Amino acid sequence: MKRIINYPPSRGQRLFLGVLPFILILLAYVLASEARLSVNPTDKLMPALSSFLSAMNRMMFEQDRASGALLFWFDTYLSLWRLFVGLGLSALLGLVLGAPIGFIPQLRAAFDPVLAAISLVPPLAMLPILFILFGLGEVSKIVLIVFGVAPFLMRDVVLRVEALPREQIIKAQTLGGSSWHMLIHVVLPQILPGLINAVRLSLGATWLFVIAAEAITAEGGLGYRIFLVRRYLAMDIILPYVVWITLLAFLVDLALRKLSAFLFPWSVLKEG
Repeated sequence: MKRIINYPPSRGQRLFLGVLPFILILLAYVLASEARLSVNPTDKLMPALSSFLSAMNRMMFEQDRASGALLFWFDTYLSLWRLFVGLGLSALLGLVLGAPIGFIPQLRAAFDPVLAAISLVPPLAMLPILFILFGLGEVSKIVLIVFGVAPFLMRDVVLRVEALPREQIIKAQTLGGSSWHMLIHVVLPQILPGLINAVRLSLGATWLFVIAAEAITAEGGLGYRIFLVRRYLAMDIILPYVVWITLLAFLVDLALRKLSAFLFPWSVLKEG
């Protein structure tokens, strides 16, 4: 008897099946938009595709009269700068602090509980405090991202270090390795691929903190622009910005996956 579970799709079929839902969503939007515009030509909730093209052409290629900047690219630069700085600092803290805490029992006993407690604090609830302490500039936005992402990465690194086979540590000790040498030559090479995967998993939360900080106070950024134009129900700008943020997140995730496969090919073979 033929069973569908025994016939995996070919490469072409996987590509078609992957693209098909997006085509159906776009088609459903076009049909719904046409239906609304036929009833009310001034409807702003579901503008036509031509309105998207016109608005984004203006945002991408026409200089803003007040600032002289190309707003779309200016917003993209600011948001990506905040994202990469915040995520980079979080990953660095996760590695520098998480690895020793997970490897040295005394450090783990001292810092594991407080790390668990900090990771449970809602970062967005800290936003007013961060604005009071660090002002309304870039520092408070970066600190928000670090406060929201770094504890998660540290706990992930701690758990990965604890999960390392004990036999490897014992063998390294029998060969005369010190704690420092074991941390550098045994622990770090094995947790770095996992750290990159954890950074990939935290991309969604990082974008959330970037958008939240920009929505409250900023002079530019993708989140700032979305919340600015919402006053005018400018869906022809909001929806392309949301799609652009999603595409950027996908590209960053893809770049991290390729980087992990390039730097640590053995980890890909192990997962396979």
